Order: sequence, then C-alpha cells, then structure tokens
Amino acid sequence: MNLRRLGSIVVKELLQLRRDRLTFAMIVGIPTMQLVLFGFAINLDVRHLDAAVFDQADTARSRELIAQLQATDVMDFAYRVGSGQEVENLLREGRISAAVIVPLDFENRLERGDRPALQIVVDGSEQVIQAAARQLAAFPVHGTRGWTRQVAPIEVVNFYNPERRAAINTVPGLVGVILTMTMVLFTAVALVRERERGNLEMLIATPVSPWELTIGKVLPFVGIGLVQVTLVLLLGSWLFAVPIRGSLGELYIASLVFIVASLALGVFLSTLASSQFQAMQMSFFTFLPQILLSGFMFPYAGMPVAAQWFAEILPLTHFLRLVRGIMLRGAGLAELWGSLAALGVFIVVVLGIAVSRVHKRLD
Repeated sequence: MNLRRLGSIVVKELLQLRRDRLTFAMIVGIPTMQLVLFGFAINLDVRHLDAAVFDQADTARSRELIAQLQATDVMDFAYRVGSGQEVENLLREGRISAAVIVPLDFENRLERGDRPALQIVVDGSEQVIQAAARQLAAFPVHGTRGWTRQVAPIEVVNFYNPERRAAINTVPGLVGVILTMTMVLFTAVALVRERERGNLEMLIATPVSPWELTIGKVLPFVGIGLVQVTLVLLLGSWLFAVPIRGSLGELYIASLVFIVASLALGVFLSTLASSQFQAMQMSFFTFLPQILLSGFMFPYAGMPVAAQWFAEILPLTHFLRLVRGIMLRGAGLAELWGSLAALGVFIVVVLGIAVSRVHKRLD
C-alpha cells in the first residue's frame, strides 16, 4: 500500500465532501438534531394536560382538592362544566385529555371511605395520558376521621380504551407513521431519479407546465397511499381488533389530505436534492422530528412550549389527532376541523414553494 496514493484519495474525498454542502450539513445536522430532540424536547413526564372540572358538590373541601390537583401541574383545568355530557363532548372533540368529576355526596364518601371520593375520566386513545392518570390515582386524599379506607379515594375511568390495550393506541398512529415514511421518501426519490436519468429532456420539449408536471408525478402515489391505509386498517382490525368508531368515509378523507401533505413535502425535498442519496437523507431528516414530536412516541403535553410550537408545523401531529379522534373517539371532521385546516395550509404553502422551484430546464 502506497501511503502517498492513499493520502491523495483521502484528500480528494474531503474536497468533494466540502463541495457537497448538503451532505456536509447532514453530517452536522443529524446528530445535532438528535441531541436537541432527545435532550431538550423529549420528556416522559406528562404535564399540563388540558382538563375540565365537573364539581357537583361545590364545597370548600372539593374546591381545595381541585386546587391541590391543579398544583401538581399534571392537569390544567381550562373548562368548568355543568354536566357529564359536556365532559364527553370535550373529550370526543379532543379539546381536553382528562376531566375531574366530583359527586354530590363528596363529603360523605370522603368520610366513610367505602366508595371513591372523586372520579378522573381520561382520554384512553393516548397511552401516555393513561399513565398520568394512574399517577394521579395515588394522590393523597384524606378524611378528617381516623377510618381505614376500604377503596382507593380516586377512581380512574378510561374512555375509548377501557381494556388499556396498547394496540388500540398504537395502530391508528401507525397509519400516519407509515404514510410519512413511504410517501415523502417515494416522491422525493422518484422525482430526483427522473432528473438523474435525463428523462426531463423529453419533457422540456412539451407544453407541460410546472404544476402539471408536479401533480402528474404525485397523483399515482395518492392511490398507493390509500392502498396502504386500507391495508393497515384491515390488518389492525383483523389482528388486533382495533375499532373504527367514527365514519370510515371521513377517515379516508383525512387520510387523503394527509397523503397530499406528505407528497407535497416529498416534492419540496426533491427540489433541494441533487441525487437520490441526498433525497433519502433529507427524507430521514424530516421523518425523525415528526416521529418524536408529533405525540406518537412521546407525550406532546410533556414537551417544552417551543417544541410544541415546532410540532404544530409538522403534518403528522395534526393527522394523529384526526385519526385517533375518528377511529377511537368517534369524532367527525366537523369537530376536528382545526387539524384538517392546518394540513390544508401546509399543502398550499409547501406545494406552492415546491412548484415555484420546478423549472422546465436542465440543471
């Protein structure tokens, strides 16, 4: 082995890497992003869950207990309701994750200790919220007499997943994760491959506009995405008995909008990449924060405010709210319109930027 020749090759590769700014940015950016996400944004402790209070007793002691629960920072009581139906509506619409219900005979239950003194209702469509509720179930609630309690002072009622099966929480989210991974990657790589193979030369001589070129390349992947949604739903129902409590048609509409949003992101990445390898790198670069910050793996409520703001930009965050709301809570698109509108805005902005970068010329 000639060390001089070997050194020349090493220097050549380093110079080539320096000219390839995107790859160099990935070398620095990926470990930096992982460090920031795992060290700063990812927090397994659930805090500041939006919650409601239904205090039927409305006594000094019930108000004191609610204030003590508020002081734990696990729940933020954003709503004061007057009926159980209001609690159910807020849960179904996804506006709250939990609710504290104080019965009329709260004082009597508190002293006798033979029945739970209050009830915490949680949204069982998210597993991390169930874990937070189990922590609150051990909250110390004491009477004034020296009795020995026969039952737990706080009863936790799990809406939408009373059996606490992990598959019910996981499978709906996997619809979005699979679509994110495949749609973004397939689209970005497919468009860059056309450029690498020189197929764009034939399109230059045609009257095809940038919009027609982009949409024509994207439309086949819409059908592929809908096939993937159908496959996941069928397997989830057959293997794990995951229910679909809402409208199947509305679920497909939400999935269609999310597929288009993912494809728009893929088209945008294809305008930045100069090779298929770079397209795959950038797809992974966008895939990681969506998985970590969307609420699929880690609790959204436990993230810092800055991380939550960034998560609101990501399409997977809004699709998880849609798919869990429709499949598990039986909510409709009219109740989840905010998440659907956010995906629509993402499509318009990202696809508009991507199309503006598509030029009918050779690089």
